[in-house]
Amino acid sequence: CPLGPALLFVKTSQGKEEGRRFYACSACRDRKDCNFFQWEDEKVSETRLAAREEYNRNHQPSFTHRQNVERYKNFVLLPLPKRRFCQQCQQLLLPAEWEKHSDHQFLCDISTAQLKSPSQLLYPLENKKTNAQYLFADRSCRFLLDLIIDLGFRRVLSVGTPRLHEMIQTKASQEEDFRVRSLLLDIDFRYSQFYTEDEFCHYNMFNHYFFGGEAARETCRKFLYQDNGERVIMVTDPPFGGLVEALASTFKKLMEMWKETEKEGHNSQEMPMFWIFPYFFESRILEFFPSFSMMDYQVDYDNHALYKHGKTGRRQSPVRIFTNLTPSMIVLPVEEGYRFCTICQRYVSSGNQHCEICDSCTSKDGRRWKHCVLCKKCVKPSWFHCNNCNCCALQNHTCEKTDAGCFVCGKAGHKRSTCPSLSHT
Repeated sequence: CPLGPALLFVKTSQGKEEGRRFYACSACRDRKDCNFFQWEDEKVSETRLAAREEYNRNHQPSFTHRQNVERYKNFVLLPLPKRRFCQQCQQLLLPAEWEKHSDHQFLCDISTAQLKSPSQLLYPLENKKTNAQYLFADRSCRFLLDLIIDLGFRRVLSVGTPRLHEMIQTKASQEEDFRVRSLLLDIDFRYSQFYTEDEFCHYNMFNHYFFGGEAARETCRKFLYQDNGERVIMVTDPPFGGLVEALASTFKKLMEMWKETEKEGHNSQEMPMFWIFPYFFESRILEFFPSFSMMDYQVDYDNHALYKHGKTGRRQSPVRIFTNLTPSMIVLPVEEGYRFCTICQRYVSSGNQHCEICDSCTSKDGRRWKHCVLCKKCVKPSWFHCNNCNCCALQNHTCEKTDAGCFVCGKAGHKRSTCPSLSHT
């Protein structure tokens, strides 16, 4: 489809292990955004294949990345009054194109500072299932960059983190002694208007697809190979509605690309990584990356109503950093209420008290959790043990029927979200 190779899914129905398999768009989970659909065993006619190729061609950007780089060079030479940005088309305009966009809304007098901050110039694409461009707040972005520098990294593979990439690019152009470099891999092709082919690759993180083909893949490979693959970290902030399994598969492929560097000893190592994702996906991420651990730091976003720092209780941002680095290395800001737990050997939020029975700081959401002797684990403070369900839940919850099985396989003892056959398929 226009977003690269499709993924293979399976339709499952209650009580049946196997359903019919089909291909659908890797990035768009909503048919309104991409209607690609094909049964796995379906024979596709030549006519339909030709029509599909034609459709894919027609849904490509109007300019190539190289053309956009040339356009940018011409744009920066223009005097300020002639620098225009079309808000409707989300495009930098050269004077010869003004007439074509005459009935559109413009932004005029585009400054160099605005060109260096494209994430603030472009409208965020907020479709939760495809783009979900919720951009890091300045606080979180600065913390991540300071942490990366303190840990000694000099190159950042920014996968879907345009604001972090932007901050690195700006500092590199302003400060002579700033040594960190970044390569942005992102599905949003609009960024090709502002970055060269060595700074940005049009990329789909759900299927590890480089839209620029082998040349773009080589750009990424070269970036990872510098200094024999040393001092590079991958930072990724995927859409929270995306499939963890597909994302994990892609990140493993990027790690494999890094492993191919000439540096001896990489075979037993994992490429250092920060995966930024909500804490309630912890079990899914650990399923694919057992070496990862979750930090307590709350990542917040500029343009998300709920994911803000400093709110209390359930209104706090649920977004955390998952990493394969040693937890004790990740120093969290004490002035924001984080403290070091000497038993766990990691920084935790002030409300996260060490449980002697679990032998761990167990809170996931910043509140102090309580230990349930019957469940043999710590639970949220608002939960109480229900004898009908034989587990802790909210006080006014509806009890699970003991005879109700999983929606996917029909078996009892687990819910759809943790069904083993679901993760298997």
